[in-house]
Amino acid sequence: MASLSAFLHPEQAENKEVIVSERFKENGKPVPFVIRPITQDENGELLKKYRKVDKKTGNETFNRVAYNHALTALAVVEPDLNNAELQKAWGVLGSEKLLTKMLYVGEFANLLEAVQ
Repeated sequence: MASLSAFLHPEQAENKEVIVSERFKENGKPVPFVIRPITQDENGELLKKYRKVDKKTGNETFNRVAYNHALTALAVVEPDLNNAELQKAWGVLGSEKLLTKMLYVGEFANLLEAVQ
Protein backbone atom coordinates (compact mmCIF):
# COMPACT_ATOMS: atom_id res chain seq x y z
CA MET A 1 0.00 0.00 0.00
CA ALA A 2 1.25 3.47 -0.88
CA SER A 3 2.33 5.86 1.80
CA LEU A 4 -0.05 8.68 2.66
CA SER A 5 2.94 10.99 2.48
CA ALA A 6 3.06 10.59 -1.30
CA PHE A 7 -0.44 12.06 -1.54
CA LEU A 8 0.16 14.78 1.05
CA HIS A 9 3.31 16.04 -0.66
CA PRO A 10 3.09 15.41 -4.41
CA GLU A 11 5.74 16.72 -6.73
CA GLN A 12 4.61 19.94 -8.36
CA ALA A 13 4.49 19.95 -12.14
CA GLU A 14 6.57 22.71 -13.62
CA ASN A 15 5.91 25.05 -16.50
CA LYS A 16 7.03 23.73 -19.86
CA GLU A 17 8.59 25.48 -22.85
CA VAL A 18 7.12 24.61 -26.24
CA ILE A 19 8.39 25.74 -29.63
CA VAL A 20 5.11 26.34 -31.39
CA SER A 21 6.45 28.16 -34.42
CA GLU A 22 9.70 29.11 -36.09
CA ARG A 23 8.10 32.50 -36.92
CA PHE A 24 8.63 34.03 -33.48
CA LYS A 25 12.38 34.65 -33.22
CA GLU A 26 14.77 36.57 -31.04
CA ASN A 27 18.46 36.75 -31.94
CA GLY A 28 17.79 34.30 -34.76
CA LYS A 29 16.42 31.58 -32.46
CA PRO A 30 12.78 30.51 -32.06
CA VAL A 31 11.17 31.80 -28.89
CA PRO A 32 9.17 29.17 -26.98
CA PHE A 33 5.74 29.58 -25.53
CA VAL A 34 5.67 28.76 -21.82
CA ILE A 35 2.67 26.77 -20.63
CA ARG A 36 1.55 25.75 -17.18
CA PRO A 37 -0.36 22.72 -15.99
CA ILE A 38 -4.13 23.18 -15.72
CA THR A 39 -5.84 21.74 -12.65
CA GLN A 40 -8.97 19.65 -12.97
CA ASP A 41 -10.83 22.38 -11.04
CA GLU A 42 -9.89 24.93 -13.71
CA ASN A 43 -10.83 22.46 -16.43
CA GLY A 44 -14.17 21.79 -14.75
CA GLU A 45 -15.00 25.48 -14.79
CA LEU A 46 -14.26 25.65 -18.50
CA LEU A 47 -16.32 22.53 -19.19
CA LYS A 48 -19.24 24.07 -17.31
CA LYS A 49 -18.87 27.38 -19.18
CA TYR A 50 -19.02 25.78 -22.64
CA ARG A 51 -21.72 23.20 -21.89
CA LYS A 52 -25.29 24.33 -22.54
CA VAL A 53 -28.52 22.47 -21.80
CA ASP A 54 -31.71 23.42 -23.60
CA LYS A 55 -34.28 23.82 -20.82
CA LYS A 56 -37.17 22.77 -23.03
CA THR A 57 -35.72 19.67 -24.66
CA GLY A 58 -32.97 18.76 -22.23
CA ASN A 59 -30.55 18.46 -25.14
CA GLU A 60 -26.97 19.18 -24.24
CA THR A 61 -24.48 20.95 -26.49
CA PHE A 62 -20.80 21.54 -25.99
CA ASN A 63 -18.77 24.20 -27.81
CA ARG A 64 -15.52 22.25 -28.19
CA VAL A 65 -13.83 24.91 -30.34
CA ALA A 66 -14.40 27.68 -27.79
CA TYR A 67 -13.40 25.31 -24.98
CA ASN A 68 -10.11 24.42 -26.71
CA HIS A 69 -9.34 28.10 -27.31
CA ALA A 70 -10.06 28.98 -23.69
CA LEU A 71 -8.11 26.00 -22.31
CA THR A 72 -5.07 26.81 -24.42
CA ALA A 73 -5.13 30.52 -23.58
CA LEU A 74 -5.47 29.72 -19.87
CA ALA A 75 -2.37 27.54 -19.98
CA VAL A 76 -0.10 30.05 -21.75
CA VAL A 77 2.18 31.91 -19.34
CA GLU A 78 4.47 33.47 -21.95
CA PRO A 79 3.84 35.43 -24.00
CA ASP A 80 1.47 37.30 -21.69
CA LEU A 81 -1.72 37.04 -23.72
CA ASN A 82 -3.39 39.63 -21.49
CA ASN A 83 -0.79 42.28 -22.35
CA ALA A 84 -2.66 45.28 -23.79
CA GLU A 85 0.24 46.29 -26.04
CA LEU A 86 0.43 42.80 -27.57
CA GLN A 87 -3.33 42.68 -28.09
CA LYS A 88 -3.27 46.13 -29.68
CA ALA A 89 -0.42 45.12 -32.01
CA TRP A 90 -2.50 42.20 -33.29
CA GLY A 91 -5.74 44.25 -33.37
CA VAL A 92 -7.73 42.13 -30.91
CA LEU A 93 -9.13 42.21 -27.40
CA GLY A 94 -8.83 39.17 -25.17
CA SER A 95 -6.32 36.40 -24.67
CA GLU A 96 -8.22 33.78 -26.68
CA LYS A 97 -8.67 36.08 -29.67
CA LEU A 98 -4.99 37.04 -29.51
CA LEU A 99 -3.86 33.43 -29.52
CA THR A 100 -6.03 32.51 -32.50
CA LYS A 101 -4.88 35.61 -34.39
CA MET A 102 -1.18 34.97 -33.71
CA LEU A 103 -1.05 31.30 -34.65
CA TYR A 104 -1.65 29.34 -37.81
CA VAL A 105 -3.79 26.20 -37.63
CA GLY A 106 -0.89 23.75 -37.25
CA GLU A 107 0.82 25.97 -34.70
CA PHE A 108 -2.34 26.18 -32.61
CA ALA A 109 -2.77 22.40 -32.86
CA ASN A 110 0.81 21.89 -31.60
CA LEU A 111 0.20 24.22 -28.67
CA LEU A 112 -3.14 22.62 -27.81
CA GLU A 113 -1.55 19.18 -27.91
CA ALA A 114 1.20 20.33 -25.52
CA VAL A 115 -1.42 21.80 -23.16
CA GLN A 116 -3.47 18.60 -23.15
